[in-house]
Amino acid sequence: MTEELQEIQVACLRMDDGLYAVDIMRIREIIRVPKLAPLPRALPFVEGVINLRGSVIPVVDLRKRFGLPPAENKETARLLILSISGQPLALMVDEVTEMITIPMRELKAPPRGVRIVGSEYMVGLCLVQEVPVMLLNIDALLTFQEKAQLGCFTPQTGTNPTKKSQAC
Repeated sequence: MTEELQEIQVACLRMDDGLYAVDIMRIREIIRVPKLAPLPRALPFVEGVINLRGSVIPVVDLRKRFGLPPAENKETARLLILSISGQPLALMVDEVTEMITIPMRELKAPPRGVRIVGSEYMVGLCLVQEVPVMLLNIDALLTFQEKAQLGCFTPQTGTNPTKKSQAC
């Protein structure tokens, strides 16, 4: 017998004026933004790569991914180290504000017909102290082609690149 998930723990993120959340089970760690190494001819939203304990990890700027203007204050920026398609990836966010638990019954489907920045990457929406928070679908942040460009596929996932990128 399977138990239905009753609640989810999330990390709340601030991006511009919006509040977003990511399931903490997807986050390996949260770190300050170190010096990034540029990645020539990278996707427009890839800021570069970092070396984290011997692993080279591409950094995706969530502001750029959502089409938001550059941040004025980068002091509170953080990197969320997570895994997409089994490969490490860092998401750059403006700020991580808090960790909270959301009852699943309070998670609502994204509104239809309303243009919300990043809505194509949303799982749902909930209210936290009367403020809407958008729960992100981490797996939808990159398209199949973008994952392939970053070298995030192995022969087991259906593609057979000649050389797997060390960036993923």
